[in-house]
Amino acid sequence: MRLDEADPKGLVRESYRIEGITLGECRSILVDWALSLPVDAPMKEAIRTVMAEYALGAPDHPMSKVLEEGLLTPEAPKRRGGRAARMGEA
Repeated sequence: MRLDEADPKGLVRESYRIEGITLGECRSILVDWALSLPVDAPMKEAIRTVMAEYALGAPDHPMSKVLEEGLLTPEAPKRRGGRAARMGEA
């Protein structure tokens, strides 16, 4: 994934430039960042892309910690609709 796809609004990039940013502020930015991605974007791939660009040079930055936490969360389950969801079919 290209960096411009992984951080289309530059939110993660800008978070690394904010002096004195807190962990809570980074979490809030991460939510905004996630909402800026296309619905079908591979979230963990996008996180790895921005980490490679920004986090490696700033391992102690709060956003680096938030991105690491983002890799630990499970992928959202795929929604099944219609009869398959009601009947438990795969």
